[in-house]
Amino acid sequence: MSPGPVYRRARLRLVAAAAATCALAVTAVVPQAAATGTTPHTETYRPQFHFSPEKNWMNDPNGLVYFKGEYHLFYQYNPSGNTWGNMSWGHAVSRDLVHWEELPLAIPHDDEEMVFSGSAVVDHENTSGFGTKDNPAMVAVYTSAYKKDGRQAQSLAYSTDRGRTWTKYQGNPVLDIGSKEFRDPKVQWYAPTKSWLMTVSLSTEHKVRFYSSKDLKSWTHLSDFGPAGAVGGVWECPDLFPLPVDGDSGRTKWVLVVNINPGGIAGGSAAQYFVGDFDGTRFTPDDDGSYTPPPGLVVQDFEASDYGNWTTTGTAFGEGPVPAPAPGSSGTSGVEGQWFADSFHGDDAETGTLTSQPFTVNSAYLNFKVAGGRHPHVPGSVLGDAPAPGGTVLADFEQDGYGSWTATGTAFGDGPAAGTLPGQQPVSGYTGDRLVNSFREGDATTGTLTSPEFTVTAKHINFLVGGGRHPSGAEAPTAVRLVVDGRTVRSATGADSEALNWASWDVADLVGRKAHIEVVDENTGGWGHILLDQVMLSDTPARPRSTETAVNLLVDGKVVQSVSGADSGSLDWASFDLRAHRGKQAVVQLVDMNKGGWGHIMADHFVAAEEPATSSVQRAHWVDHGKDYYAAVSWEDAPDGKRRMIGWMNNWQYGNSIPTSPWRSAQSIPREMALRTVDGRIRLTQQPVTSVRSLRTGQAVGVRDITVTDGTTPLAQGRADGKALDLQATFSLRDAERFGLKVRTGEGQETVIGYDAKTQELYVDRTKSGAVDFHADFPGVQRAPLAAEDGKVRLRILVDWSSVEVFGGDGQAVITDQIFPDPDSEGIQLFAEGGSVGVEEVKVWQLRSYRD
Repeated sequence: MSPGPVYRRARLRLVAAAAATCALAVTAVVPQAAATGTTPHTETYRPQFHFSPEKNWMNDPNGLVYFKGEYHLFYQYNPSGNTWGNMSWGHAVSRDLVHWEELPLAIPHDDEEMVFSGSAVVDHENTSGFGTKDNPAMVAVYTSAYKKDGRQAQSLAYSTDRGRTWTKYQGNPVLDIGSKEFRDPKVQWYAPTKSWLMTVSLSTEHKVRFYSSKDLKSWTHLSDFGPAGAVGGVWECPDLFPLPVDGDSGRTKWVLVVNINPGGIAGGSAAQYFVGDFDGTRFTPDDDGSYTPPPGLVVQDFEASDYGNWTTTGTAFGEGPVPAPAPGSSGTSGVEGQWFADSFHGDDAETGTLTSQPFTVNSAYLNFKVAGGRHPHVPGSVLGDAPAPGGTVLADFEQDGYGSWTATGTAFGDGPAAGTLPGQQPVSGYTGDRLVNSFREGDATTGTLTSPEFTVTAKHINFLVGGGRHPSGAEAPTAVRLVVDGRTVRSATGADSEALNWASWDVADLVGRKAHIEVVDENTGGWGHILLDQVMLSDTPARPRSTETAVNLLVDGKVVQSVSGADSGSLDWASFDLRAHRGKQAVVQLVDMNKGGWGHIMADHFVAAEEPATSSVQRAHWVDHGKDYYAAVSWEDAPDGKRRMIGWMNNWQYGNSIPTSPWRSAQSIPREMALRTVDGRIRLTQQPVTSVRSLRTGQAVGVRDITVTDGTTPLAQGRADGKALDLQATFSLRDAERFGLKVRTGEGQETVIGYDAKTQELYVDRTKSGAVDFHADFPGVQRAPLAAEDGKVRLRILVDWSSVEVFGGDGQAVITDQIFPDPDSEGIQLFAEGGSVGVEEVKVWQLRSYRD
């Protein structure tokens, strides 16, 4: 698969990378980098019981098959570095899905192709002729991503020595439809027709296509499924398998898993699923996906030739609504009626606002449809130009050379750049004629630029910054650092944008101290450069310019709620909760302040209603509600017939930036899947494979039959503390509003695993889980619906050195999140908020490494 591809409207001009989010990463404390120990697998964030490669980048699990006593785990792998690239198949094997042995590279990329995601089968009947019936071949069916023209087609490789060495089939590709978005084949034996069945994605069309073959080489198209469910991003890595319902072998349903990026329930990458029937040719879901929003009063439908009493500024929204294009002509869909508001007019260069007349809030909700760029509103940002407050200019970079600043390496050249450099997207937002720009010879150059020492004489240091989002402390940063006494005390980075924006460091505690500024470019990958201009000492912080594409609700002139697009042309329902603002005056404002990729906003059909509308994302069925479970696929040919699944434990929003080295990414714990009837609906449930228990050491430690009242208390007086844990907990509802456990606590750090009794949701809060500021999309709270059963909430929690996996109830609510706490943050606490909760029992086992 590709590195987080984004579904773009066809009329969009493609850009080299997504534009910036509104927020600049400005930190007071540099995130801790992963320490590389002298002993392999002891690094600060190294997973102990999740598979991770010894070094380099890993993403999607591939080729999951059981053969001759081994579960095979192939995976997308970069043999040359620990960011995405050079896609090949890495390889590991296990006899119990817990203890893994990493094997040499299986299928490498070459001069013609990268080896994208796919599957593997054991050809027991030798239908392909690659082996014999006595020694059947393992056959990998993968996507060839051709380097010359970007085409994606399905190809074969085979092995006759249990997957240790592989030969690419000379007749590749075996299935080519001339598409650049056709990938990730899942192949299995379909016994009723004695043929091979392929499930493969038409990624940007939001379709899954089914093919049949007798020999793995010649394929016949059977049918297509989709669009359906969540369609805010590309569809990837599909999987199809049957499961009995409630354990009844006489009642079988088929599960179609479709991974989506972006557009997941928690943002970015995720795995959705459909339950239905498969007849050998066509998949038919039980849920037809139809939706009727709550009734209400239409207050704006944009069906007139102008905006009526809505007013515009700037040029982004033109003189009136635009007509909906014919289906398929531009990627836009979901328009109600014939016209809608759209700030895209040929390209993303225009900016402006569209604002309603003030109205009195007298309904509970305002429902509407929205699409376009994912550039959220940032509190404190200003619309239009935001000049810096007055102060002392330390550097404006308007001279030919750097003056008293000193440069090393080649990234910064001999002096400031006169704007945009060759091959660079247009640079904007700087002052004067020149700026610091390390885009020399593209992103290939590295170096530093260091200011002379100065005395901090004001409360703030303001500056304009842009370029790549690679924070200080990352393996290869593009960052601006403030250094005092040889230590970095403040840091800022770009936001993957060529538009510079104001950033500000609060340095009140450093007034009177000596300091210097370092501009660092150590990155040679995408967005591997940094931009800087107008460094000033000031007693007032600079406010960033808005770069949002959003629909905002303003009350008393302040933005109180905001919805952005999802980098998608598919308009979907959203809702403002107005209940707290009844009787007040409000306005709705559409804002487009972004000139980069997806720098536009679309909206339609505003309806005042008493119930909220729900988006297709909210209505979709999700395998996992966390941020870090993607490309989920299952093993074939398990000897006991059970269905087990694994996912990539990362997210394309920040996957290349997580603070680990010399490896990057891990796989989830393998999970046993089931279909169960929950609240009258058939749902996919999951639990960790039972072999996890083999890693438990010693006796369980815990508590039982206690009450926790409105506060926090250490679990078992600290005897259960640890970094690699298996927890089981049962709580009894009382009057607490929220309750649960806090893990990996210490020195202000905590990962909260809680239950919200009012909303009936399981949640994980990782906003204070350690290193969280390496990317704006990382900190946050993830939620999953979970009804208490007989007044009780049951949880199974796996805690590793850099992750938590939470299974609620019978596994119908699952949240998987990475965390990056300090090594000494090992505490576990019980908590209750707004009342008390009964703790029937909590049991905690320490887990050893699978390598021990």
